[in-house]
Amino acid sequence: MNIVILERASVGDEISVEAIEKLGDVTIYNTTPIDLIPERIQDAEVIIANKSPLNEKTLDNASKVRLICELATGYDNVDLNYCKKRGIAVRNVKGYSTDAVVQHTFALCLYLFEKLDYYDNYVKSGEYSRQDSFSHYDYKFSELASKTWGVIGLGAIGSRVADIAAAFGCNVVRYSLRDNPSDSAYKTLDFDEFLSTCDIISIHCPLNDDTRGLFDYNAFSKMKRDAILINVARGGIVVDADLYRALNENLIYGAGLDVTSTEPMSDENPLSDYMDSTRLIITPHMAWASVEARNRVVKETALNIEAFIKGEDRNVIL
Repeated sequence: MNIVILERASVGDEISVEAIEKLGDVTIYNTTPIDLIPERIQDAEVIIANKSPLNEKTLDNASKVRLICELATGYDNVDLNYCKKRGIAVRNVKGYSTDAVVQHTFALCLYLFEKLDYYDNYVKSGEYSRQDSFSHYDYKFSELASKTWGVIGLGAIGSRVADIAAAFGCNVVRYSLRDNPSDSAYKTLDFDEFLSTCDIISIHCPLNDDTRGLFDYNAFSKMKRDAILINVARGGIVVDADLYRALNENLIYGAGLDVTSTEPMSDENPLSDYMDSTRLIITPHMAWASVEARNRVVKETALNIEAFIKGEDRNVIL
């Protein structure tokens, strides 16, 4: 089969794609600008992408394409209605990054919760070596035990976060966007009560019409003044300008973000001017990107292609 990988860079150069290369005649592009997509896929039978838009405009001249594989779980870059009309199959990879994202959620939380930036800088500045006592606690921090941890999105990732937070001794609650939330071991609160109750809130839900801009200035104004927000889901769920304002006005204590409204993060984003790392930490959309997770997504994509060749259903989106 003629296979085209449009975004090799999305998994990193150190991750082998040999498992895919064994399946056919593979053409690899590190990245692909939108205007070059039609040219690069015109002879492809299988397209492997991550963020490249695959729609009527880009697929129109790709008359041979039979399968689109996402090097990811999300597939909002693919026009499913158009693919259905064309008879193009679509496959994704589920669950490959759950462990990594859960781990990063707690890394962000504990970094903020225990004021680690301050204490690390205190030692490295030489101040610790000049003090008389063996300890230093000018920046107070608390235990997670007995705190209320709120989870938005109780899928695979959110459920694992909830269970680990409970193991820390947290009182775990959830906010569900469904009218009839499924049975859960964790109490469901309405949004206003959720905001006013939680000490830590972590976001693990998809971006859609219901969640876009969910955390705006109005939401921040209802949160505890010492609350921490963690977003490892999608940047558009949080209004960055409103978060910047909330931090400056001390409406909440801090935020740990792995995603922002535009990626890469724009210089115009007001959060780029917020330099206090004791209250705001931003990582470059890498919560998912452990070495193990990136190897898994490649191997699972190869298995999706193998299954398609054999006429078997595997990770079917369309």
